[in-house]
Amino acid sequence: MVSQELNLDGLIGPTHFFGGLAYGNQASMAHQNQVSHPKSAAIQGLQKMKVLMDLGIPQGVLPPHERPYQPYLSDPEKRHHAFSASSMWAANAATISPSSDTPDSKVHITPANLQTCIHRRIEAPFTTDLLRTLFDDRDRFQVHESLPATLPDEGAANHTRLCKQYGDRGIHLFVYGTSQSTSEHPSYPARQSLESSQAIAKQHGLSNEGVYMQQESLKAIDSGGFHNDVVGVGNQTVYIYHEMAYTHPLTSFHSQAETILDAPLHFLMIPSETLPLDIAIRSYFFNSQIVTLSSGKMVFIVPSDCLDYPEALNAIAYTLSEIPIIQEVVYVDVRQSMQNGGGPACLRLRVVLTPSEQAAMHQGVLLTNSKVDTLIQWVETHYRETLSIKDLEDPHLIEETHRALDSLSAILGLGSIYPFQKSDS
Repeated sequence: MVSQELNLDGLIGPTHFFGGLAYGNQASMAHQNQVSHPKSAAIQGLQKMKVLMDLGIPQGVLPPHERPYQPYLSDPEKRHHAFSASSMWAANAATISPSSDTPDSKVHITPANLQTCIHRRIEAPFTTDLLRTLFDDRDRFQVHESLPATLPDEGAANHTRLCKQYGDRGIHLFVYGTSQSTSEHPSYPARQSLESSQAIAKQHGLSNEGVYMQQESLKAIDSGGFHNDVVGVGNQTVYIYHEMAYTHPLTSFHSQAETILDAPLHFLMIPSETLPLDIAIRSYFFNSQIVTLSSGKMVFIVPSDCLDYPEALNAIAYTLSEIPIIQEVVYVDVRQSMQNGGGPACLRLRVVLTPSEQAAMHQGVLLTNSKVDTLIQWVETHYRETLSIKDLEDPHLIEETHRALDSLSAILGLGSIYPFQKSDS
């Protein structure tokens, strides 16, 4: 059996609320202080995972972080940040290189430090501990420390690996928004630096010819493309991107990738006249998932919000006409995540594993149909229907969240992973 790509989706937490905390994320800012629906959000996420499972794609789940984050509660300026459920966007959890690309034949994992945003920089320590729990076989996995705070890193949302087959040698596209030599800077934060991407590639032992660095355009960032996965999406031999996504054309990367992989690649630029940049970002067309079925054909997993935009539908039709290996489009409803600033691709972390590597990881987070049913019932039991900014002051919310996470860690067989569990023991 050959290597497969496992999708680890972030399970949306009980404190999912619309705080508008991410400056530069248009959807987050647009829905600030509106009433959220945590129960619907989590069920939408689980149903999306089930869609992937039904297609035969290996699927797992990452549990929410403990919230509120206690050290922030006594600071009035950080109190709302303490409740953020942003760990749901697992694409920001880490950058991963499969064993086929690394010199020691281990899977290398670097948790993201997420330094740009106050509510996200608190995630790295727990994410690191969690990933070391899930991938604890040191003969097969190397979970590094996050990069230092001086090197802002936002994980796989700015990283795409192309390859012929998942277990073959790949080439890594790292996209950055700023560098030490950059003279121009966007108005919104450029969340990934060139130096951060270079440090991760070095830490993972990736070969120079197997790495390509590309700068996202200032226009894309200032239009709301806060991560590269808002303006580009790839899988195996396919890469789709917006005309205005990058500072320089991808011609040289295309050529380098075809040489390294010894295979023809399907690079498709979506023109602005087909899909204006602002609509690309509002619809999250590029924050879709492209997955490969056992037959070798691909499926485009697209946010249902694209149905609201004729331009996005035109872009989908154009994609299908130009890349025949993509043979099906599946729409998923993740509107609660979308309204808080993340689409289908934001919710998942991609991990290429050999059969023995998948068998060596913690099995409790791998999903089956019965476990999905169990998790949906868990959500129904523990989550609130709605959550407002005012509700964050309700002391019962903390108790509810602790009960929920205590039950979840048992369902996933993770033991006492949360700080509140350890302090209670």
